[in-house]
Amino acid sequence: MSLEALNERVKKELSYLAIDLKEWEQQLPYSEGHVYDVIIVGGGQGGLGTAFGLKRERISNILVLDENVAGFEGPWETYARMVTLRTPKHLTSIDLGIPSLTFRSYWEAQFGEKSWEAIDKIPRGDWMNYLRWYRKVLHLPVINEVKLTLIEPLENGIYRLHVTGNGAPASSLLARKVILATGIQGGGEWHVPTFISENLPSNLYSHTSQPIDISSLKGKRIAILGGGASAFDNANFALSEGVTEAHVFVRRNELPRINPIRQMEKSGLIERFHSLPDEDKYAVMSHFFKNNQPPTNDTYERAASWTGFHLHLGSPWLNVESKGNEAIVTTPKGTFSFDFLMISTGLITDPALRPELRLIEKHIARWGDRYKAPKDVANPMIDAHPYLTPGFGLQSKKEAGKKLLEGIFTYNYSALISCGIVASALSGMKFGIPRLVAAVSEQLFLDKRKDVLEQYYSYNEPEFVSDLKKPIQNI
Repeated sequence: MSLEALNERVKKELSYLAIDLKEWEQQLPYSEGHVYDVIIVGGGQGGLGTAFGLKRERISNILVLDENVAGFEGPWETYARMVTLRTPKHLTSIDLGIPSLTFRSYWEAQFGEKSWEAIDKIPRGDWMNYLRWYRKVLHLPVINEVKLTLIEPLENGIYRLHVTGNGAPASSLLARKVILATGIQGGGEWHVPTFISENLPSNLYSHTSQPIDISSLKGKRIAILGGGASAFDNANFALSEGVTEAHVFVRRNELPRINPIRQMEKSGLIERFHSLPDEDKYAVMSHFFKNNQPPTNDTYERAASWTGFHLHLGSPWLNVESKGNEAIVTTPKGTFSFDFLMISTGLITDPALRPELRLIEKHIARWGDRYKAPKDVANPMIDAHPYLTPGFGLQSKKEAGKKLLEGIFTYNYSALISCGIVASALSGMKFGIPRLVAAVSEQLFLDKRKDVLEQYYSYNEPEFVSDLKKPIQNI
């Protein structure tokens, strides 16, 4: 098979599902201009999958915005530095149950079935190429180089989205519903500890989520703070690009060995997490945060295979300072000097950190507003997450903010505590996207409930038109 043949197969399978029938939503007239039923902010895998899910529900008056140039949405060819995805290759995601839209179909169309059996995990670059193909073959309405700067609630449940960028068709766009499919950092910001940011000049360090000119570090010694898979990915990448030494510093005395997601995948905990009571949700995610995920075996072994790789366990950074052109790092096990520091300390989730939410952030309910956790599981990082509906909708602390928030949905990492990993892990998207689409579709329907019911009660178009007087020959 070829990609051209696969494209035809996709087209045929979708025709069987009749998703191109006339949309059921009627456009809302508004004096300021066109109102989209849904605007999705983020054109990565979550945004693309959601757009396809809405089209399957015959909701086509939609738009997807992404701040990156076309083909570089998400982390895959911007700041991600892993060789392969960490997810098992057989898990499906944004295909939403359409066999021809799976990554496996995309891979086999190019390289054959035997090649699929031979690969262990999906190469990162090929995953990005798959997303580019997915967008193209489904004709998804994505506009690139458009950055959302502010969500402004208007009357009648409409939102004005203030946007900038080379691709922006106007300074603002109107939508009835807004979906923030803004990925890993979309619910907060990447975290650099203040003892680093306040003590070092910016030329001596960078968070791993930021662009880093690795070529400028050739022949130099670097340190990486963090024990997650990303730390080892960055160590391997840096060493492969000519860095002489890469030292990974981990606070824990041992690397985690158990990946809780693998148990979640087979226990129903991913797809049914939203049905748990609050105390269970909180406890599950508190346990998840404490145990965290280990690097994959191949990720660690790839980094450790370099002679310049050094792992420092039980070595939190107590202090950093600059000395000439070097960064001096102090740990309980000694003091070290490096040419550059890479910070792989994850992110902080809090709606207050998102500038686009500044008009409504004060109304957003957090977990700390709705649930008081027992001391043995309490975690202020969890408390700062928004308290969402099972369909990823923002909720208000009080009645005053309810109407301002009810049309905004957050399909990003900030949904972790309320909805589980269905918005933050590839293995959960096949469960999360249908629930998100259902919630948005139902809200659109209920918004126009009176009109729909009025049309229903007044409907009088005859369907049975047979002439009862005409004789019918028995067969």
